[in-house]
Amino acid sequence: MTDGAKLMAEMNTRSREVFRRVVEGYLSSGDPVGSRTLTRSMSEKVSAATIRNTMQDLEYLGLLDSPHTSAGRIPTQLGLRMFVDGLLEVGTVSDEDRQRMDSTLGSNDHDVGALLDHVGAALSGITRGASLVLTPKHEAAIRHIEFVSLSPDRALVVLVFADGTVENRLFSPPTGQTPSSMREAANFLNALAEGKTLSELRRTMAKDIALRRQEIDSIARELVESGVAIWEDAGERSERLIVRGRANLLEAATEAVDLERIRTLFDDLERKRDIAEFLELTDEGEGVRIFIGSENKLFSLSGSSLVVSPYMNADRKIIGAVGVIGPTRLNYGRIVPIVDYTAQLVGRLLSDRGKG
Repeated sequence: MTDGAKLMAEMNTRSREVFRRVVEGYLSSGDPVGSRTLTRSMSEKVSAATIRNTMQDLEYLGLLDSPHTSAGRIPTQLGLRMFVDGLLEVGTVSDEDRQRMDSTLGSNDHDVGALLDHVGAALSGITRGASLVLTPKHEAAIRHIEFVSLSPDRALVVLVFADGTVENRLFSPPTGQTPSSMREAANFLNALAEGKTLSELRRTMAKDIALRRQEIDSIARELVESGVAIWEDAGERSERLIVRGRANLLEAATEAVDLERIRTLFDDLERKRDIAEFLELTDEGEGVRIFIGSENKLFSLSGSSLVVSPYMNADRKIIGAVGVIGPTRLNYGRIVPIVDYTAQLVGRLLSDRGKG
């Protein structure tokens, strides 16, 4: 039994109701909840003094806190966790929210990344938080690779996959590259890549270059290596996490300390920290998980909550995840089913398209 479950079992009916109403009031308004407010909503008639005593007991247990000099109380991280685990009433997805998500996924876009970007935008719009979408690795076989020069210090690598997907990625080519070295690099890579996925190509690339370095000149070899570096960094990490709705977090900030926390979160999101860990948050199987405050090891921001759910392919293998991050006073009862519905919808869509 968790600490929260033990505390819940030890609380009497009145303490449990006072606790629940304080948390619900805080999640609704963001303001501390006072004893006089509770006297008007309690199921039994009790005095403000009695409620104050109960609040003090709950504060002593570490479930409530008194911000500044306010006479009201707000839940602590432990209190929020106990509420979410034992008292949260999860609603259902409204028809309006369901239709907004369904219409977003109705896109005929063949680019999975673009499709999931639309999903993220819709999810942040519906929840008024920042949405996170971890896209699946692209594991289709490579059909063709091409390098295109844009300027002396900018080039494009074009990857065409056997399933028809095309990915374009910008990178900085080595000094001295020429149209001839680009053709040579592309021919070299195409010979190695035939029938392989991107991850398979990466695993053998260094060894293949070492074995066949006489077949390719130094500039073309640098071009191959710099192109592979872009695939490693962007394809595996940064580009796999789509973040939308950062502005929603700024709107929710009420004090300077909130703004500082959000700046820290933005820094973390820009660096796309620990992307692998984001998927590991969901590795305990199907379903939504909620991380409150410092429970969320993905970001250094302590004043945030993350609601996240994995999505699966047709073989029931976890291939990605969707989530919403926002202040700890998220409307959990509404957001949990939305995240769950979105994850199931994405899983079905990608399975139908054969991307899983």
